[in-house]
Amino acid sequence: MDADAVHDRVKKVCIVGASGKLGQYMVRHALDRGYEVVGVCRERSVPKLAAFADRITVVPGQTNDREVIRRAVDGCDGVLTVLVPWGVRQYSSGTAQAVLDYAKPGARLVFSCGWHITRDGKDKYSRAFTTLLRIAAWVGKAVRAVEIDDQVEACRRVFASDTRWTVVRGSDLEEGESQGLPVWRRHVGDPVLSGNLTRRVDFALFMVEALTDDTLVREAPAIVGRLTPGVLAASA
Repeated sequence: MDADAVHDRVKKVCIVGASGKLGQYMVRHALDRGYEVVGVCRERSVPKLAAFADRITVVPGQTNDREVIRRAVDGCDGVLTVLVPWGVRQYSSGTAQAVLDYAKPGARLVFSCGWHITRDGKDKYSRAFTTLLRIAAWVGKAVRAVEIDDQVEACRRVFASDTRWTVVRGSDLEEGESQGLPVWRRHVGDPVLSGNLTRRVDFALFMVEALTDDTLVREAPAIVGRLTPGVLAASA
C-alpha cells in the first residue's frame, strides 16, 4: 500500500494523556496533519489544553477509567497512549487494557514508555542504568507515587495482543527545537543509541508518524535523537 493510502486510513485520533508535555506535542503534530483529535486527561488538567479548546474534543477523566476510554476511542482510527506509572493502583496496565479492549478493530495503537521496557530480553543495559531503575522502582513504590512494574505489565499485555500496536521506547528527554524524526533500533545497547537523548517534541513526532508507518506494526522501537553522537557516527 502506498504512503498516501496509508495516511488516508487515519482521520480521527485519540490521544490518551493529552495534557502532559508529550501529549501536548502530539496534539500539535496530529492537528498539523489535519486529524480530528480527541484528548483524554484528568479533569484537573483540562485547563492545560486551553490553547486547543476550539480544535479538539476533550474527554475528562482518569485514563484507567474504562468508561472514559470507551467513549474517547469510539470511532478513532488511531490511539496514542502515554503509559504513565502513577500511583500503585495499576494505572498503566488499566489504561493499556482499556485501550486494547475498546479501540476499534484494525485501529493503530501506539504506546509510549521508556527504554527499561524489553520485548524479547535481548536489550543490553549498563549497570548504572539498571541500578538507577531498581532504586527508582523501590522508592516510587515505597512512597506510593510510581509503580514501574505496572508499566512493564502494561507493555506485556500490549505485546501479547493481536492488535496493530507499536510500543515506542524513549531515551532520556529534553526540551528544545525539533531535530527531525528520531532514529530507532530494535534493541537498547546498539551503538547508534549511545547518545541516550531525544527532544520531547521529536518523541511526539515519532509517535504520530507511527500511525501511518506499517513497518512499525508490532515493533518496539527504541528511539534516540537524530543529532546525537551515536547517530552521527553511524552516518559518517
